[in-house]
Amino acid sequence: MCPLSLERGRQNPDSPFLALEEDKRIRVSQPLTRGPSAFIPEKEVVQANTVDERTNFLVEEYSTSGRLDNITQVMSLHAQYLESFLRSQFYMLRMDGPLPLPHRHYIAIMKLVKTGENNWSLPELVHAVVLLAHYHALASFVFGSGINPERDPEISNGFRLISVNNFCVCDLANDNSIENASLTGNNFGIVDSLSELEALMDRMKRLREEREDEEASQEEMTTRFEKEKKESLFVVSGDTFHSFPHSDFEDDMIITSDVSRYIEDPGFGYEDFARRGEEHLPTFRAQDYTWENHGFSLVNRLYSDIGHLLDEKFRMVYNLTYNTMATHEDVDTTTLRRALFNYVHCMFGIRYDDYDYGEVNQLLERSLKVYIKTVTCYPERTTKRMYDSYWRQFKHSEKVHVNLLLMEARMQAELLYALRAITRHLT
Repeated sequence: MCPLSLERGRQNPDSPFLALEEDKRIRVSQPLTRGPSAFIPEKEVVQANTVDERTNFLVEEYSTSGRLDNITQVMSLHAQYLESFLRSQFYMLRMDGPLPLPHRHYIAIMKLVKTGENNWSLPELVHAVVLLAHYHALASFVFGSGINPERDPEISNGFRLISVNNFCVCDLANDNSIENASLTGNNFGIVDSLSELEALMDRMKRLREEREDEEASQEEMTTRFEKEKKESLFVVSGDTFHSFPHSDFEDDMIITSDVSRYIEDPGFGYEDFARRGEEHLPTFRAQDYTWENHGFSLVNRLYSDIGHLLDEKFRMVYNLTYNTMATHEDVDTTTLRRALFNYVHCMFGIRYDDYDYGEVNQLLERSLKVYIKTVTCYPERTTKRMYDSYWRQFKHSEKVHVNLLLMEARMQAELLYALRAITRHLT
């Protein structure tokens, strides 16, 4: 059996390329918003691009499209990270590697790993795993940031919107695709004159003081992780799709098999790592198989320098900070960034023995957890309403920063499971 298939059920193929409406039709419609994102005002993204001239240089140097596409424009709100991202993606798709160039692009579109007579070599498998994890995670950023479709010169109105399981890309800008009361809920009951931002900063300060005064015992930290892990199973994602009336799009529908040729099982998708109600949920102890000590060396040994590029990207996004929170400056955001990254891993059953998961429950309110689970596990269900529902006083660039963290945490989680399976196969 192919080693990747051993852990296949734990990997999330929630890529925008992996599902198609049963009748294989594509919806063609005018976009509901201008600019690169349905969530972020165009002027904010344009302003960032004009200020940072280095972005254009990076695009010329590393972009696979050769132009400033919508994803790159939104990522350019964090130009330092953008360089790491473009270098890694360019290396995967264009530079020397075990897989031929056409295969790499097919893998970016498919779930392409099969057993049989023509099994791949280990270097080919690792290359494929990295590509799959990259594009699964990139789907989270695309939908989480409301990235608009690229203009297609072959379509009269310039846009082609693809229907995926009764979902249309233009749903990103709609508020009516999800009716979830929990989005406006809050676990912390902010009262008096404290704003959401001030309350969050107060909790961050309290956590630092408590950590300095007394550290939780290992037993208590284990209990807190198990509690957070179980609760993550009950975090409801935006799972109510918006169905368009027949008359709205009938005139613009065309029959196509452009995507279906790559799909064997359109219903294959993310499943929680454990069933609700199970008493003992599986746990992946990060200390037993870490990126730094195990995954990095395996990837670098079998796929040239990609390990260094991925490691740089992971470190870049984890440590990226401007020491600001909305209107406040000189703020240490380490605690908050770590909570975001570790919560994604917690949802995938990955535990760090030296981390107190009580911090996750203190820092991430319910609406943010709903957003994180949707973006990470069911990205195509993300809506602007969900994007707007958390951290309402924060800047759009700060929310893009959150999406970068979620994307890289998502990618690293998938790599850890896949690379651990390959390591077990080797030993």
